[in-house]
Amino acid sequence: MRLFDLSGRVALITGGNGGIGLAFGTAMAEAGAQVMVAGRNPNKNGEAVKKIKSFGVEADSLIVDITDPEACRAMVNDTVKRFGRLDILVNNAGTAVRKQPQDISLDEFRMVIETNLTSAFVTSQAAYPEMLKTKGGKIINIGSMMSLFGAAFSSPYASSKGGIVQLTKSLACAWAKDNIQCNAVLPGWIDTELTQQAREQVPGLHERVLSRSPTGRWGVPDDHAGTAVFLASAASDFVTGASIPVDGGYSVFI
Repeated sequence: MRLFDLSGRVALITGGNGGIGLAFGTAMAEAGAQVMVAGRNPNKNGEAVKKIKSFGVEADSLIVDITDPEACRAMVNDTVKRFGRLDILVNNAGTAVRKQPQDISLDEFRMVIETNLTSAFVTSQAAYPEMLKTKGGKIINIGSMMSLFGAAFSSPYASSKGGIVQLTKSLACAWAKDNIQCNAVLPGWIDTELTQQAREQVPGLHERVLSRSPTGRWGVPDDHAGTAVFLASAASDFVTGASIPVDGGYSVFI
């Protein structure tokens, strides 16, 4: 379907070497996009690029510390140098510190905010002039169900992901005139390395997730494939400033 065709488009995905980021990359590749993977682990980057290329598209990777604003700007510039343009930006890279609020140091709080929120702002800002050159673009920010509600063990993460939703709305309002759509995806409890750590650190989390989820299961990264292609494609040209939960109904179940 032409509305979902990403042929000729270039996507940059932070944290694109695993989990939800890699699911976004493979889905967009299957729809025809060329993909730049940004991540810190060169081995994982290489494996991700190999998987993405299996769909018959070009792909490459960059080793990036997204807590460094200059590195974020260079990442955008290097993507454009490699592929000639930038059409789709996925701000996916993230981290978490799971402690009670009184036990979190200021350095830990700042690190989570810089990784999850500040990097998304800096990278979006760097991507803006490149998207102007092609008369439009798509920015997809990865929030969380913690964008909607809190958890005792997750105050820095929830703060950053709440900020992601508001950043998304602000960018959507500012750049709609430039044909740039900015939306957020709010994943639920998805089985990734990050949530596997959470299950180890938070007693009873696995059982609570299953008992609250109408679908009765944890999500998997590929559950985001359809949403990824929709938000990256012409099918969502009149959708901006939205936050779309992909959580199996977790956030609406009582």
